[in-house]
Amino acid sequence: MLSRRNLLAGLAALPLAPGAGWGQGPDRRPPARPALSAGRIVASAGLPGTVAFALLDDPTRPLADAAQVAAPMMPASTLKAVTALYALSRLGPAHRFTTRIIRAGDMLVLAGGGDPVLSTDDLATLAGELVATGQPAPARFAVWGGALPQLEEIAPGQADHLAYNPALSGMILNFNRVHLGWRQGGAQMSIEARGSAHSPRAYTITAAPGDQSDLFTYREGENRETWTVSRSAMSRPGSRWLPVRKPELYAGDVFQTLCRAKGLVLPAPEVIGTLPQGQIVASHSSPPLDRILRDMLYFSTNLTAEVVGLHASGARDPAASAQGMRAWLVAQGQGLDFTLADHSGLSPASQVTAQGMARLLAGPGLAAGLPALLKADPLDDDLGQGATAAGSVRAKTGTLNFVSNLAGYVMGPGGQPRAFAILCADAVRQAATSGQELPSGVLSWTRDAKRLQRDILNGWG
Repeated sequence: MLSRRNLLAGLAALPLAPGAGWGQGPDRRPPARPALSAGRIVASAGLPGTVAFALLDDPTRPLADAAQVAAPMMPASTLKAVTALYALSRLGPAHRFTTRIIRAGDMLVLAGGGDPVLSTDDLATLAGELVATGQPAPARFAVWGGALPQLEEIAPGQADHLAYNPALSGMILNFNRVHLGWRQGGAQMSIEARGSAHSPRAYTITAAPGDQSDLFTYREGENRETWTVSRSAMSRPGSRWLPVRKPELYAGDVFQTLCRAKGLVLPAPEVIGTLPQGQIVASHSSPPLDRILRDMLYFSTNLTAEVVGLHASGARDPAASAQGMRAWLVAQGQGLDFTLADHSGLSPASQVTAQGMARLLAGPGLAAGLPALLKADPLDDDLGQGATAAGSVRAKTGTLNFVSNLAGYVMGPGGQPRAFAILCADAVRQAATSGQELPSGVLSWTRDAKRLQRDILNGWG
């Protein structure tokens, strides 16, 4: 099984795109006139809702093509591109997050450092390093997650069972998700902390089939999480990821199992709020931040966006952290175009404008090398290979119910990257279906929005 980290390493080794234009700075020539006005394409498409777009060659010059540029729009996951720039500016591309094992008297502590990409396989390596030190079995085993604020859900308005909406703390494992599998009819249900090489059972989380109308119900105990799954939804064998709400207990449970497999027996994990003084006996460092951000933008990982944003701001709650990022935008001359409530774009209270997004990407974005972190030709995933000219687009998508956005760079006729933002939303239907899974009409609307984005980009390119 190919791990996310191995895939990331492979992506990092690839050339950015055909041609060298992605490494160039802003082009100083007058803006090139698009081959076809995007406004005429939008009018012809007739997509219900609002379509705002902006194309910019140079942050010091007027927009090359634009409409509804000052309309406040939900950014969805295009906000992750802003978060990436903020984190790079505040933490630096080489920043790493460290998970430590601390010996404090008769207690061993697994101390989370807010590593957003810590995996079961990483914990297995850490367990091996701990056992190699010859540490005796402790009387107590504790887990500390106080490096970051503790949140029960990163987006309270979303459904509880959505894997992209887990709890958050300084102790993060497998993006705070657990893997649920079942055979036909819900037989032989399994809950695993799934990794590439290690997939131990997660004992603090259980699941069982039930005769209920809701797809999932969740119940929380003092040291356990319990999911009940509708039996009617398990007529065939299947699997899915579920969010974790008690991340310290989850990580401690998994680490205890991995240590036991290597001969070190740990007591049941307990959660502590204060990190004691002690000796660091083993540690694990994350990949550098620029690789984490490339992964975040490629896979659109909400938890990673919130975690790196909180690290960058140093704030103790999400609202203050979002305001810290907005203060940074103000310093970039961009504050009027952004109203922020989070770092991932899940919050409906976050708003951006097309002109603000395009100008940020054209200025600080190009200066920070953002095109190298963005996905090449992202519309190919939904519309098929060749939706846009190969290697001509590097961008971040953003999708919620009746929201479909694209922001990034399109290669201009002269070989220079041109920053753009295309923001599409049917605000009425979005508000009516917020937090629902696949409401009626959303698939066809989103497909039409992506086709419109493709046509606009091809006209610009």
